[in-house]
Amino acid sequence: MAFKKAFKRTAVVGCGTVATLFGLSRLSEYKKTQARLALVVAEGEVKVPFDNELPSRQAQLSTLRDTEEFDVLIVGGGATGAGCALDSVTRNLKTALVERNDFSSGTSSRSTKLIHGGVRYLQKAIMKLDYEQYMMVKEALHERANLLEIAPHLSAPLPIMLPVYKWWQLPYYWAGIKMYDLVAGAQCLKSSYVLSKSKALELFPMLKKDKLVGAIVYYDGQHNDARMNLAIALTAARHGAAIANYTEVVRLLKNNDPETGKERVCGAHCRDVITGQEFDVRAKCVINATGPFTDLVRKMDDQKTPNICQPSAGVHIVIPGYYSPDNMGLLDPATSDGRVIFFLPWEKMTIAGTTDTPTDVTAHPVPMEDDIAFILKEVRNYLSPDVEVRRGDVLAAWSGIRPLVTDPNSKDTQSICRNHIINVSDSGLVTIAGGKWTTYRSMAAETLDAATEAHKLKAGPSKTVGLMLEGGKDWTPTLYIRLVQDYGLENEVAQHLAATYGGKAFDVAKMARVTGKRWPIVGKRLVSEFPYIESEVLYAIKEYACTAIDVIARRTRLGFLNVQAAHEALPRIVEILGKQLEWDEPRKLSELDAAKQFLYLEMGYRSRSEQLTKTSEMTLDSQEVARYTKRFHKFDKESKGFITTVDVQRVLQNISVQIDENALHEILNEVDLNKNGQVEIDEFLQLMSAVKKGQVSDSRLAVLLKSAEESLDLRGPVSVDRSGGGF
Repeated sequence: MAFKKAFKRTAVVGCGTVATLFGLSRLSEYKKTQARLALVVAEGEVKVPFDNELPSRQAQLSTLRDTEEFDVLIVGGGATGAGCALDSVTRNLKTALVERNDFSSGTSSRSTKLIHGGVRYLQKAIMKLDYEQYMMVKEALHERANLLEIAPHLSAPLPIMLPVYKWWQLPYYWAGIKMYDLVAGAQCLKSSYVLSKSKALELFPMLKKDKLVGAIVYYDGQHNDARMNLAIALTAARHGAAIANYTEVVRLLKNNDPETGKERVCGAHCRDVITGQEFDVRAKCVINATGPFTDLVRKMDDQKTPNICQPSAGVHIVIPGYYSPDNMGLLDPATSDGRVIFFLPWEKMTIAGTTDTPTDVTAHPVPMEDDIAFILKEVRNYLSPDVEVRRGDVLAAWSGIRPLVTDPNSKDTQSICRNHIINVSDSGLVTIAGGKWTTYRSMAAETLDAATEAHKLKAGPSKTVGLMLEGGKDWTPTLYIRLVQDYGLENEVAQHLAATYGGKAFDVAKMARVTGKRWPIVGKRLVSEFPYIESEVLYAIKEYACTAIDVIARRTRLGFLNVQAAHEALPRIVEILGKQLEWDEPRKLSELDAAKQFLYLEMGYRSRSEQLTKTSEMTLDSQEVARYTKRFHKFDKESKGFITTVDVQRVLQNISVQIDENALHEILNEVDLNKNGQVEIDEFLQLMSAVKKGQVSDSRLAVLLKSAEESLDLRGPVSVDRSGGGF
């Protein structure tokens, strides 16, 4: 009965909308095609004054200080702000952009990494006959196609599986996904298809097979969000925009309009966060593109203005790559509380998320343990019982704040439309708020249209459709082969450089140091298990990286992929940056501490380390306690009740193993709960209990002690003559 009702509803709604959607899609496609043909000529008119070498950050700051007046000043260096800068400068407007932190340091680097139209928004549009939602999906699908085209090195189509566990859901979901393809029209990446149970398990063997009916696979885009944001900003800089990160707006500048006598925003008083130097940046138009901080800038203009943003926190976790196939994502369309969970391969790891909870605006959002636990619980519901989903497998976690546009009729943030609004205040401040990553370009174009009209700026139409982003122009799928052949890079490293920098990968390879080995010839890794190399730190400075956090979070993505690996790489990163940027020792220590704090709070290291302190209840039986106590005493020869780096180093020397003293100190520090420089027997047993429960899965100390014990047991007792006895 349920099947019949659902199918009937699907058929009625589906058939009634297919014809309409088809007609709208075809008309829209025709208009878009004509517009793109017209822009072929326009692209040739776009000037690229810095095609060879980007101006340094100091040069950009000098331009900001010394220019008498810009046409447009954008506040905010996220995806939308950078998009506005690129749209503005390619219209031949004198453009400036300031960002108080790093480019993409906020929400734009903490997304689900999808470039998508929004399957669930289309569902709402059809069920509620909401034309606005439909047009939002339509626009996003057009922008998805454009983004995949202009940054092919940073983005790619990704198949996403929707597993079905009830027969009646199969035609229901199939109709919805087919409509998604239809709305995309000629820009559909690949046609969706239905899979049998056996084929679904073949493609996604980790999937729970009990009651599985089949699956539907559809395609969306995936990208490296922080690098994409950076590519947009760098492209704007190459076209002549004066952009500067770590440049904070202290207050807005105003003057009186001689014609109306009203106050008008005419720029901003800025501060270089790194040096503390303050200066004015004057502009005919100021655009507020600060995401969650929209209302903060609006209140600089008018203290009495009402808030228009309602922030929502979305938490994601990263778990090892073996949890998902290399090239197949998973969508849970209806979690236990009605939210949507994505389970996606990314950078050879697996991302799971997201949550959607109201939050306060902060520059440093922290992933909460409850959200991490919720995501793990939902993941367990879809994976085979053979796959043990362990809390200890969470390698990183982060929270991003979505700048949702407030709907006065909404009771919670889940029902808020992700569409955007553009507002021009009485004093001329242009605000762009809301929207989503995928539609950054069209949002920017609309914003500049509104700005040029409100401020009577002389500018033509937007020229950013089809405009290639940094690194995209010279990229080919086989570019990495040339990197291997020409420079002697490892294959994995070459693939990573090509996928991260596109045509600019050769510039990174040229900066790579000789390894002194037979192979690879160049390219020393920052950490052994990831393909990031030291020359990327040097190149990051050319990309306006100013801190160690910029390198681990946004120039590379190490901090987002594995907090422990990022922690290990930090000393070398700080050393390289310090040498190039001429940091003194106090600055190096400050950078190291700040980066560790970033990993600890914002990348989930705290939640990870708390798994030891939160498990006071021992789950070890008497035999396990005896075994682990015996292992501990192989290192605690003097029965002190604790071990130090000296004790571990002594045993390692006996089995001819060498570990750097600083590295060894960090290994012990992970387990040293009271931070007294030593690991007590109860702390070690607590660790092993957490390992047993799956709350800690990759403790270096646990592995080290076990390996050392096995090596000692294999050696057996040392004979009298070899020990120096027998005189």
